[in-house]
Amino acid sequence: MYFSKLVESICPYVAGEQPQDKKYIKINTNENPYPPSKEVEKIIKSYDYSSLRLYPDPDSNVLADSLSKIYNVGKENIFLGNGSDEVLAMCFPAFFDPNDLPVAFADITYSFYKVWANMYKINTHVIPLNDNFEIEANDYINLGNKVKGIIITNPNAPTGIILDKQDLISIIKANKDKVVIVDEAYVDFANYSMAEYIKEFDNLLVVRTFSKSYSLAGIRCGFALGNAKLISALNTIKNSINSYTVNRLTQAVAKAAIEDRDYFESNINKIVQTREWTITKLKELGFYVLPSSSNFVFAKHIECKGKDLYLNLKKNGVLVRHFDLDRIRDYLRITIGTQEEMEKLIETLIEIM
Repeated sequence: MYFSKLVESICPYVAGEQPQDKKYIKINTNENPYPPSKEVEKIIKSYDYSSLRLYPDPDSNVLADSLSKIYNVGKENIFLGNGSDEVLAMCFPAFFDPNDLPVAFADITYSFYKVWANMYKINTHVIPLNDNFEIEANDYINLGNKVKGIIITNPNAPTGIILDKQDLISIIKANKDKVVIVDEAYVDFANYSMAEYIKEFDNLLVVRTFSKSYSLAGIRCGFALGNAKLISALNTIKNSINSYTVNRLTQAVAKAAIEDRDYFESNINKIVQTREWTITKLKELGFYVLPSSSNFVFAKHIECKGKDLYLNLKKNGVLVRHFDLDRIRDYLRITIGTQEEMEKLIETLIEIM
């Protein structure tokens, strides 16, 4: 009786489980299995804790400076937030209107999009992936005036499949009067990014995170790259909710992480190598595995049900992600852990099958 109609009606996003009953090999939430850069450790150990009495810089200028050099853009092209989830959440009120033309996204993609759309009363135009769980570019090229904007996760989640770059460029060109948001949470494990195209396309917004490739899921930092007008719109929403979204320590830690390029590239290479090893071993065990350009794989066994495998793995101390949804309920999303963790996964699968 004390709650809004929104609270009573909305179905919130469900994060990956974090059980505390015993020690697990935790490969269910797409975290990086390796620690952050040693430069991050130095920042934390030497940080002047007394400075935490002060509010953080609302524009995260020091971190934005580093990002501007790495991506060769101006600070006016950068928006920072409390994880890419917050950045994406702010995109909905920034670019779409309640009860107006819908925002388009795939039927199998990051499930938070539907939650935010419901939260802000934004209509949705859901486009099915094809039978191979791929985005059909023509479905987005031929939208015409049906939608106000598009969100594409690339590589997609939970499938791990990346869209051909030329197809994505064609989608952006065909929708010049609409914002096209490309969620690149996993792109560092792939072979290209759209970040270099924000100068070419005014309607392109690229959203990135420090959670996956920089091993910083625990500090909550994400950012968007785009035309200055798009960034200004996001700042308008942010400063209408909370001007201080990125705390002081997070700004310092993220700057240290992103500037250690050698460690970053080494980490990526290890994960990609282990990903390819894991795919090979899963196929040897009778799994069908979708092609992955991310730090996880999406696989189903030709004989075993996904839920049964998920429960048996959990019972044996291995956590993977299972989505009890149409089209994908027999699939498991398996985060790439260390080589040792993935070897344990394969051993456990052999035992339970």
